[in-house]
Amino acid sequence: MINLKTILGASLLALACTSCPALAHPPIDAKQAAAHFDQDRADILAMAGNYKVRFDMQESTRWDPAYTPIDKKTSGGHEVVRVIEDTGRKIVLQHILVVKHDGQDMVIKHWRQDWEYEPARVLVYADTDTWKWEDVPEKMRTGRWSQTVWQVDDSPRYGGWGQFETQGGIRRWRSNWTWRPLARRDAVRHPVYDRYLAINRHQNTPDGWIHWQDNTKMGSKDGKLVPIVQEYVLNTYTKFDGYNVQAADDYWAATRDYWAAVRAEWDDVAQKKGGIGIKEQADTGTVISAELMQLANNIQNKTTTTAKAIAKARKLIADNTRQL
Repeated sequence: MINLKTILGASLLALACTSCPALAHPPIDAKQAAAHFDQDRADILAMAGNYKVRFDMQESTRWDPAYTPIDKKTSGGHEVVRVIEDTGRKIVLQHILVVKHDGQDMVIKHWRQDWEYEPARVLVYADTDTWKWEDVPEKMRTGRWSQTVWQVDDSPRYGGWGQFETQGGIRRWRSNWTWRPLARRDAVRHPVYDRYLAINRHQNTPDGWIHWQDNTKMGSKDGKLVPIVQEYVLNTYTKFDGYNVQAADDYWAATRDYWAAVRAEWDDVAQKKGGIGIKEQADTGTVISAELMQLANNIQNKTTTTAKAIAKARKLIADNTRQL
């Protein structure tokens, strides 16, 4: 005889598992975490290299009936990714673009990603011009990695935590839901949305790796954040050496001490001021981004010394950040 109570109980449990992230991604057993630690590190470190990059961005489903999704946008370029720190439980990857401008190779320091194993807290985007510390639930730390992404001037962009998982034979890292400020590609349009709520996935491929984003673009209506449109972004990094890789490495050799001091200053501000509060503008990111980047260029061009540039950078960051 069919037991309706048993069937109903099983159905309710299944419904609970689909709606509760804690049940969908339960705590990781310590032994299992230890067994996968070396593979996790290898997958992160494998993102370093020389690449041809393709950025595919597509607004798809509109959630606001008054909004018209913009056309698909694709772009690309050449990007060097280097490991600039590896302590075992923390790995830092620096991205550097190499582009052609007026027939000359031009180097642009791009984004940075910091990976930390079993973090207690993560610096996350909290609201306009504001990044705050957010605790990772204690039971969800074991075996998980945080990823914090920083902008071209090493100011924060977004942070999240998640786990490596294998589904359908594909191993990937998947974040929790994270808030992000608008990318410049959107900010300069002055759209009706002003932030993203997103899940990020990183996975290796036979040819390199991909960064896959599921972005809900959110805007304010009647004092509440509401979804405006869904966007899917696929950034594809394909191994490729057919460009001036040396230009990127030369830039980094000349400026790495400066940027190390800049990173340390941002970290110090985040610790002492309860996070990072700094004004942003659509076309440049932070209001001091252009100046911080130019100081690095001046070092490479030998129109200033590293010590003088560091002193100016520290003052810029101190003067333009606020207590939270």
